[in-house]
Parts: sequence; C-alpha cells; structure tokens
Amino acid sequence: MPEPVARKEEKQTMQRFYEVMFIVRPDVADEDVDKLIAGLEQTVTGGGGAIRSTEKLGKRKLAYTVRKFNDGNYVLLTIDADGVLIAELERRLRVSEPVIKFITVRMDEEEKRLAKVRAIRATRKKLSAIAPAPAPVEAAEPAPAPATAATETATSASA
Repeated sequence: MPEPVARKEEKQTMQRFYEVMFIVRPDVADEDVDKLIAGLEQTVTGGGGAIRSTEKLGKRKLAYTVRKFNDGNYVLLTIDADGVLIAELERRLRVSEPVIKFITVRMDEEEKRLAKVRAIRATRKKLSAIAPAPAPVEAAEPAPAPATAATETATSASA
C-alpha cells in the first residue's frame, strides 16, 4: 500500500492591480513628499508587490475643506499587490501625518466591468450603421397649371 504523500501547503496570494491616490498637506516640502513616496514604495516592494507607476499630480484645490486645508498635493501610485499588503499600505497612510486623505481602488475589477460593458455595446446594432429606409414617394399627378391674368385676358379676347 503506497504511503500518503505529504503535500506542502503553500498559501498562494493573488496579485491584483490597484490605484492608490493620496493627498499630502500643501505646506509639506517637495523633498518630504518624495521621501514619503519612497517609503510607501519600499513598503510595497518589501511586501512582495510591484510598483507600476508613480505620478505626482501637483497642487490642486480641494472640493471641500479637509483637516482645515483647502488645497493639497495629489499623488497617484499604481501597484500590483495582494490584499494584506494593501491593508498595510492603507494603515501607513492613515498614520502618516502629512497625508490628509487617501483612496484605494481595485482596478482589475473595474477593467473587467468596462470590458463587459464594451462587449455588450459591441453586440448591439448601431443605428447609425443601419441604412435608413427610403422615404415613401407619392405618385403625384401633375396638377393643372394655375391660370395667370395674362392667359385669362388672352382667352377672353379671342372669344
């Protein structure tokens, strides 16, 4: 009788695509913002994730006052990571003093939803592609020409 093979259980984590946008206080120097971004990138790469891109979107006016600030420096990170790493990144953003607001969006679900909408739209018949039916042409009988004053006087003079 063969011995049961002990399988090594590996907890496999799924790498997903995320966008993390955060707003930094406007009074923070650019060097400090770069240091904050580098620290967050280190957190992602140290946790087994990958940075796709980092964009500093610049200083913008906020829609409403956040922690007594009316504007802030926007930063967008696009990363590949698992859920545990995202939780750690959000924790660090939450306790970071210069960060006044942040949001994390899982983009693979958004891309899947957009692909589904595109597929549905592609199956529909486009009204602009269908040739419009020709308008019905009525067989119009030639109407008698209206009598003018010159023709009436000519016919009455000849009589």
